[in-house]
Amino acid sequence: MSVSVARVPTGSASRYLQQLAKHWSHKMEVSFTAEEGRIAFPGGSVLEMKADSDTLDVVLTVPDGDDVERMRDVVSSHLDRFAFREAPLTFDWREG
Repeated sequence: MSVSVARVPTGSASRYLQQLAKHWSHKMEVSFTAEEGRIAFPGGSVLEMKADSDTLDVVLTVPDGDDVERMRDVVSSHLDRFAFREAPLTFDWREG
């Protein structure tokens, strides 16, 4: 498994977390509160999010053999859609 983590600076972390979770809840296994969320993708990847007043922390776990960069792009592009007023958000992706 490959683990990617990013700390995304935003004052709207909770709102974006909830919007993304609701958006994907029709297609994927999703659980979330205002502060934390977990999204399980069909191919085995998992996105975990934690919101506080200044940042959205994301942890993306991708199975070996899957395209990590593509999954990072899927997550960041979807969050940017919800953050259109301040997009593009800054994702400092690094190996976790």
